[in-house]
Amino acid sequence: MSSRETVLGRVRRALADVPRGELPQQAPVARGYLRVHGRRSPAEAARLLAARLADYRAQVHHSTPRGLPETVAGLLVRRGSRRVVTPAGIPEEWLPDGITHLRDTAALTPLVLDTVDSVVTGCAVAVAETGTLVLDGSRDQGRRRSTLVPDHHVCVVRVPEQVVDSVPQALERLDPARPQTWISGPSATSDIELDRVEGVHGPRTLDVVLVADGWQSADGGAARS
Repeated sequence: MSSRETVLGRVRRALADVPRGELPQQAPVARGYLRVHGRRSPAEAARLLAARLADYRAQVHHSTPRGLPETVAGLLVRRGSRRVVTPAGIPEEWLPDGITHLRDTAALTPLVLDTVDSVVTGCAVAVAETGTLVLDGSRDQGRRRSTLVPDHHVCVVRVPEQVVDSVPQALERLDPARPQTWISGPSATSDIELDRVEGVHGPRTLDVVLVADGWQSADGGAARS
């Protein structure tokens, strides 16, 4: 018996008592785990997110909505980016003058994307407890390949509306039918000797901009432009 037949056989046995036509949402699933670990204010959740991102070697920055274009443009200038790709929902005014700006379309093959220095996106949701950013292919996030091939990713997170405490809370916000990319820091892996190598499966550098307006930012002070 092949491995395929073995796996399919196990699936059929597991489904043997399921009535034909029953949908997944019609069968309640026991969820006896904690949905969140502790109680946090929005500011505390943002501070935890920033700390977790820093643990994963992401660079965390703070901005107000008014100062966001200057912040993003500054990150690209500091990086020395000359070719930048963005999905359709990212405003052009976020980008500095003098660069080649590519809009993400199906015409941008991995070969073309390999010539791009940076990608700028928003996010669908950010998880404080795990320091994870989730992209779901919305207009400000684009296709998965456009965020995996360029070596530098700038991701904008709206605080507090896009920040949740836990993975279960994040899943409740996401559409399971949409493509999802879960990002916890720059792409990294370790070999058998535990030597860390970054940039193997995605961007080597991750800049995260936490955008807050009218409340305490993730660094504990008032958000500044």
